[in-house]
Amino acid sequence: MADKTNDKPPMPASATGVGDRPVKKTFLDRHKVLEKNATLLLVASFAVVTVGGIVEIAPLFYLENTIEEVEGMRPYSPLELAGRDIYVREGCYVCHSQMIRPMRDEVERYGHYSLAAESMYDHPFQWGSKRTGPDLARVGGRYSDEWHVLHLTDPQSVVPESVMPKYGYLTDRMVDAEHIDDLLATHAMVGVPYTEEMIQTASVDFAAQIDPFGEGADALLERYPGAQVRNFDGQPGVSEMDALVAYLQMLGTLVDFTTFTPDASR
Repeated sequence: MADKTNDKPPMPASATGVGDRPVKKTFLDRHKVLEKNATLLLVASFAVVTVGGIVEIAPLFYLENTIEEVEGMRPYSPLELAGRDIYVREGCYVCHSQMIRPMRDEVERYGHYSLAAESMYDHPFQWGSKRTGPDLARVGGRYSDEWHVLHLTDPQSVVPESVMPKYGYLTDRMVDAEHIDDLLATHAMVGVPYTEEMIQTASVDFAAQIDPFGEGADALLERYPGAQVRNFDGQPGVSEMDALVAYLQMLGTLVDFTTFTPDASR
């Protein structure tokens, strides 16, 4: 009778190890313990998130200000602030961000990357993560007032492939400056440094910004350096088009990036 003890297949070396040495468990083998135990996985995940949160949040308690102040920044003039409200009301922020990212293609197309200080007086800020149209953080001074008026009135006449709707009706809608001082006072309540003088002269400054030959133009420029004073849409009165174009022509023009040096600690 044949000996059947030798009929069994030999045990693979991986199961017994080399010689008498056991196979060393890898990191993945140990990680299976977490994968198979839901409670342990939950506890470990919570611990990782807690440590990461502390690392990111704790340093903020030791900073007096997370925004690096930049020379040239000022609150919006009354007309610019009214234009900004129209910009938000019409949903321009849905398609146009105001945030240039610090990447080569962004900087080459739009200019210097956006600084937090440039939005320090925005409530709410206009940074975004999606663009249907170009970024507007540096649009000020790139086009003439006439171009902006024509573009807002009939976008396809200057950019045929544009999907932007028409805003020609803004020329026919006059801006009521009766409560412009209340608007400045409200922004002052949330930290925008409007002085009592700025609030009291808000309606005068509002009208002065579209009248370069008026008596109030010089005083306006003293309170709001760099403000552009002219009739933006070329029509009598202060229209919503005037206010919106005044806001657009100011964007990105307050900081002199030829002399700007970023703080290495930020």
